[in-house]
Amino acid sequence: MKSKSSDKILKRMMDLHPKVIDLTLDRVVNLLEALNNPQKKLPPVVHIAGTNGKGSTLAMIRSGLESSGRRVHTYTSPHLISFNERIRLAGKLITENELSALLDECYEANAGKEITYFEITTCAAILAMSRYDADYTLLEVGLGGRLDATNVIEKPKLAVITPISFDHEQFLGNTIEKIAWEKAGIIKENTPVIVSLQNEQAFKIIKDRAIELNAPIYSYGKEWLAWEERNRLIYQDNKGLIDIPYPTLKGDHQIINAGCALQSLRLLNNGQSGSLDEVATKAYWPARMQKLKDGVLNKRFPSAEIWLDGGHNPAAGEAIATHFSKLEPRPTYAICGMLNTKDVKGFLKPLAPQIDKLFGISIPGETNSLNGHETSQEATNVGIESDFSDTVELALEMITKYTEKPRIIICGSLYLAGHILILQEYEIK
Repeated sequence: MKSKSSDKILKRMMDLHPKVIDLTLDRVVNLLEALNNPQKKLPPVVHIAGTNGKGSTLAMIRSGLESSGRRVHTYTSPHLISFNERIRLAGKLITENELSALLDECYEANAGKEITYFEITTCAAILAMSRYDADYTLLEVGLGGRLDATNVIEKPKLAVITPISFDHEQFLGNTIEKIAWEKAGIIKENTPVIVSLQNEQAFKIIKDRAIELNAPIYSYGKEWLAWEERNRLIYQDNKGLIDIPYPTLKGDHQIINAGCALQSLRLLNNGQSGSLDEVATKAYWPARMQKLKDGVLNKRFPSAEIWLDGGHNPAAGEAIATHFSKLEPRPTYAICGMLNTKDVKGFLKPLAPQIDKLFGISIPGETNSLNGHETSQEATNVGIESDFSDTVELALEMITKYTEKPRIIICGSLYLAGHILILQEYEIK
C-alpha cells in the first residue's frame, strides 16, 4: 500500500512527540491559542465520555441527526484502517489533501514544543471542524474525560456519559469511583448531561458532580428507559413512548446505547421525535460485534461464520458472551490478540462458557501486544481450551479443519480489528 502524505506527517509527529498518555490540558490549550482558538468556533457540541459504548452511541446520534437533514461533524478515536476515519466534516471523511495540510499547520503552530500525538491530532480535528458549516459537532473523549484533549469546550450543548467500567486503571484510577470522577469531568455548568446505565457507585459520583454544576441530569432508569420487546426497541421518557426497529448494531447492550442516543436527540430536537427509526437502522460502527460478509476471509473460509469485535475490557467480554449465548448453537471458537496493558483475564473470563477453543495470536505490528502463547495461557487459566497461532489466517485454517461450519469471533483489540478489516479489503464509509 502506497504511503500517504498524511502518514509521513503523522510519523514525524510521533518521532518528535511519542505516542504516550500524559493527561493534562495545558499543551492543548497553548496550541489552540496559537491556532486562534478554533474550539470556540465549533457548531454546538455533544461531548461523549464513558468506558464502553461511546462510539456506538455517537454513531446512533449521528444517524438520527443526519436522517433529519442535519449536517454533522464527528471526531472519534482510534481509527481502524486510516487516520482519516477520525474526522468527518459535515458527514464526509476528511480528504487526504486537507488532512495533510491541517497536520502541517498544527505542527508548525506548535513550534517544536512538547505535545503528545493524540493532543496535536485532536487540535487538528478541532481546527478542521471549525472551518466547515454544520449543525452539530459530536466529540468522543479519547481517555477519561477531565484531562482528555477533547475537554476544551467551555459550553457544550450536551454531555453524554455511557456505561462506566474498569479500563485504563493506570491512568484513571483503580476504583469505579475514581474512574467515574474522571469521566464526569466533561460535565459543564448548566449543561444537560445524559447518563446511561451505570452501577450505583459511578452514578452517585456523576450525579453529585452534576448537582454541583447545576447541570440538568437525564439518567437511565429515572428520566428515560429503553428495552427490547417482541424484537423491537421500546423507549420511554416523560414526553412519551417510542417504538422503533431493533438496532442493526448487534448485541443487547446496543438497546441501552440506542436509548442514550434517543434521549440526546429528544433534547437536541426540543422534544420532537423526528426521524428516529434511523437511529436503530442506519447507524454504522464497524468492528463492534460486526458479522463479516463478502470479504477476503469469507471467500477463503466460506463455511465459517466470522464475527469481529474490538472490545478489550471485562464489560466488552460480557457483551460478546451475552450476544453469543442468544445465537443458534454452533461450534464456537475465538481468535484473540490483546495488548499487555489490558485486563486479559477480565476480558476472557466471561467468554469461557461460550467458547469451545481459543487461539491466541500476536497483534501484527504492535510492540505492546501479548504473544499468542501468553494469550493462550491466560485463556487456559480461566477455563478455556486454548492453543496459539502465528497468524489469523493459520488459526482460521486450523479451526475449519476441526469443524465443518464453525462460528468464530476475532476479538481482543481494535488494533487487531483494524488488521482484519485491511485483510478483508474493507472500506470505511
